[in-house]
Amino acid sequence: MDPAAGWVNSCARLRVETRPTRTPEASAMANDFLTDLKTIRARARQHIEQGPVTPGYRGQLDTILRLLNEGLATEIVCVLRYKRHYYMASGIHAQSVAAEFLQHANEEQGHADSVAQRIVQLGGSPNLNPEGLATRSHSQYDEKASLVDMIREDLVAERIAIETYSEIVRWLDNDDPTTRSLIEDILKVEEEHAEDLSTLLETLGRNKKKKR
Repeated sequence: MDPAAGWVNSCARLRVETRPTRTPEASAMANDFLTDLKTIRARARQHIEQGPVTPGYRGQLDTILRLLNEGLATEIVCVLRYKRHYYMASGIHAQSVAAEFLQHANEEQGHADSVAQRIVQLGGSPNLNPEGLATRSHSQYDEKASLVDMIREDLVAERIAIETYSEIVRWLDNDDPTTRSLIEDILKVEEEHAEDLSTLLETLGRNKKKKR
């Protein structure tokens, strides 16, 4: 017998022998879900004015809306800080660094838009009132003059956002998977921003040493 054919036949027998069988417990769980599906369909017709917030929603809505509005304020302050740094950047390395500032500003604006949309989906109202914006924000506005100080302050702000968003993700757990996924996506970009800014600081530091 061809050894290759024997190996194929052995694998086929193994797949058959190890194929999982449905246990009575698994069948019962499936039946429970199908039975509950009728309840889900019935509940979906209730309070339809609440849109995506169904009776099965397990999140602490008031707290989540507050956290999202704080996140919105954080993103807006980040946009303003990056925009100021973009316009005020000066020096021999200003052009490339300013381009990074502008890219980050645009991405932070995208985050703000996504957070505002989620707030509305949950039946809340995005707080765009300039009064109290800095208080609601996790990060701070900055008016540093030197390019290195600008980068450093932006890096600090990104690290603050990373820390607070990570805590929000852990707190949300599985109670609001959509909001958690949104914050996780934003967190990923903030980590990329922090890496970019850290690299800029390192590069400017090396260039400064070469001039000495």
